[in-house]
Amino acid sequence: MMKILETNIENIKAAAEIIRAGGLVAFPTETVYGLGADGLNPIAVAKIFEAKNRPSFNPLILHVCDVKSLDRITVIENEKFNKIIEKFWPGPLTLVLPKKQIVPDIVTAGQDTVAVRMPDHPVALELIKLVGNPIAAPSANAFGFLSPTEAVHVVKQLDGRIEAVLDGGKCKIGVESTILQAEGDKIKLLRPGGIELEAIEKLIGKVEVSYEDKAKPNSPGQLPFHYSPKIPLRFLDEVNLKEIAGKRIGGLFFKNAESKLKFDKVRILSDSGNKVEAAANLFKMLHDLENEKLDLIIAEKIEESGLGLAIMDRLRRASKRF
Repeated sequence: MMKILETNIENIKAAAEIIRAGGLVAFPTETVYGLGADGLNPIAVAKIFEAKNRPSFNPLILHVCDVKSLDRITVIENEKFNKIIEKFWPGPLTLVLPKKQIVPDIVTAGQDTVAVRMPDHPVALELIKLVGNPIAAPSANAFGFLSPTEAVHVVKQLDGRIEAVLDGGKCKIGVESTILQAEGDKIKLLRPGGIELEAIEKLIGKVEVSYEDKAKPNSPGQLPFHYSPKIPLRFLDEVNLKEIAGKRIGGLFFKNAESKLKFDKVRILSDSGNKVEAAANLFKMLHDLENEKLDLIIAEKIEESGLGLAIMDRLRRASKRF
């Protein structure tokens, strides 16, 4: 049985001991809950793949608690990344960088780059500090399914597979980190996420949008389907009326439920039309709908600007499972 630990200093110390001993602990970040292991212990990292049923060709993100920790695991060759770190760390932004030999190949799926970020959450930062090594941590869910934004979502998917979860309440961002990689002088967007593309381009200039489905990704979130509920998801403007006849249907809308279709259950991401609020509610509301014994979820598309880019990326990948 998984232990659910309140986020006080004694429990954070206990969680750090579990990780240092080679175990697994789920912990809160500002994006989603992460499933943490000692990122420099390949045997411990292997347990992440086993617990999540995650394919070994899908690399992990190393989480650090300060900038000086980067010197152990990587080297920054593009000056724009120094600007990005100064502006956006700690925060929901991951950088794909050349890896040093100390980083186990299992973390990077055998590639010569490693994905790194500094989370903007006091519990996560204290946990990493107490562990003393970077923490390897994908989202704390069964592979391919909905990311957890509350401790109860972790228990729902991983109970019996990991030692403990630190309960830090609801994650404030609610979608995973933005991922960037440098190729020469170019900065490429590999995954949209919690930092808006517009904010990055305001700082460093044009970013090449390069996220796509990859059979051998160099960072998380690039597989064809991901972030999915256990029931099919379709977009509102693509629904075949014959397909939904006689079925229990759930609706996921941005700010109002305007539709001629009849829904058994409806969730609205943000009554005020705020994309930050919508992103924070996305996975929670999909978890809610998943629990309603529905046959299908129908989602409204959102304008792909700001955090709408990340929301639509998650919904598209969810829709590809079925």
